[in-house]
Amino acid sequence: MATWDDVRRIVADLPEVDTKVSWGHLMWRVKGKGFVWERPLGKKDRADLGDAAPDGEILGVRVPDEGVKQAFIADDPSIYFTIPHFDGYPAVLVRLDEIDVDELTEVVTEAWLDRAPKKLAAAYLEEHPIER
Repeated sequence: MATWDDVRRIVADLPEVDTKVSWGHLMWRVKGKGFVWERPLGKKDRADLGDAAPDGEILGVRVPDEGVKQAFIADDPSIYFTIPHFDGYPAVLVRLDEIDVDELTEVVTEAWLDRAPKKLAAAYLEEHPIER
């Protein structure tokens, strides 16, 4: 089970990340591009999800495209989900109370790599090689 402290620690280890408040919630950005953010469910989201609406903390994560988004959801719908508000938008929602810290680290880092400028991402990968 991951927490907001885990999210903050993970993003703090990534280069050139800043924090912005957007719609009253924290968003972490790399070079001005958001890659993860707090995303509590609103009334409409809860109505859209019905009984499937989770009660815990929710993290929004930018993904490269709709295919990746659908793959996350298909792979583990107990962790990953979406709402109609994100239809056609490359982002997936993550139940923090269901994801382990290692997987969260991977998801957040991949989101950062997707949004970071190519040179910055390449420099990071040189120092922190990961299997892709």
